[in-house]
Amino acid sequence: MPLHSRICDIFGIQYPIVLAGMGGASVPRLAAAVSNAGGLGVLGAAACSREELREWIREVRSLTDKPFGVDTLLPASVRRDGRDTAGPGKPSPLDLASEYQSFADEFMRQEGLTKVARPPRRSNADGQGGPMFFSKEFFEEQMEVVVEERVPVYAAGLGNPGPWMERMRENGTKVMAVIGSVKHALQVAASGVDVVVAQGHDGGGHNSPVGTMALIPQVVDALAGRVPVLGAGGIADGRGVAAALMLGAEGAWIGTAFLATEEAGIHQFQKEALVESGDTDTVVSKSVTGKPARLVRNKWAQAWVDAGKEPLPMPYQSMISGPVLAAATQAERKDIAPGFAGQGLGLIRQIRPAREVLEDLVRSAEESLTRAGQFC
Repeated sequence: MPLHSRICDIFGIQYPIVLAGMGGASVPRLAAAVSNAGGLGVLGAAACSREELREWIREVRSLTDKPFGVDTLLPASVRRDGRDTAGPGKPSPLDLASEYQSFADEFMRQEGLTKVARPPRRSNADGQGGPMFFSKEFFEEQMEVVVEERVPVYAAGLGNPGPWMERMRENGTKVMAVIGSVKHALQVAASGVDVVVAQGHDGGGHNSPVGTMALIPQVVDALAGRVPVLGAGGIADGRGVAAALMLGAEGAWIGTAFLATEEAGIHQFQKEALVESGDTDTVVSKSVTGKPARLVRNKWAQAWVDAGKEPLPMPYQSMISGPVLAAATQAERKDIAPGFAGQGLGLIRQIRPAREVLEDLVRSAEESLTRAGQFC
């Protein structure tokens, strides 16, 4: 049973397998490798400056002549200039910044971490980068590059790309949006996106409170075929791809399976941490970005739980977590900065080339769908 759907026709790809735009991991060489193997490679560019984003886009084009995408974040709260109120009687994030910085400094002292003298400008979700402050202007500059470079595909990893749809449409750019509820699926569909990515609670990084198995069919039903759906969240092998298709999705958005690849942009010690971890070794925490995100279990996330402290909202939390994770990364501390991952983590058993991972996903999905047909 060949693996083909509307997703292939929309994006001009061979297989309906899309690389999740993972910050720090989905770098140009990984995106190009996935595209060259027949899927759709997507750059995890959420923390790229406009100059870095332009460089990445041009690097991918030098590595592949196949379609590819760019993923950035469009959080509504930040795009409103961060003017969300803390609530009556509650201190603002900036009022708490000094106290929280002291908490981070004490954590570093206890763990024997040394601050990085010149942390990288890019602050990646996997803990590789240094401090960065997201702002309305930052996101708008990124979107200007997306439009100017006429990228084949754009993915909003968070938020609604509606304000930029007209300009991207003029360029022929296909647009996706990652959502975690039926309500948000209907909102982005009304904006005119080409594909909706339904990412459940099983997924790594920012995800939904709804489990993947429950979310996918509800989103599919709500959209009623008007917009095709990619299933996401905990899908780490071909059986998961087949399951997403059986639930009504027309392809899969896959991250964790491509983390432990030779081309992934994370550090070798982080790839080793993935291979060594199992099904119970992830946790959902706001400790990195300020929004709930699934990470490999680690001491930094646990420290917030033990202290009974609520992390600051996005974008302020990255100012606190960035230096800590940069120092832990420099020290190659698997126990502090192993990175993001989904609940399919236990299916990752070795570090392999991305092409081999994609080919296994396709072969196993086709075999699973063929077996399923035997029960009909």
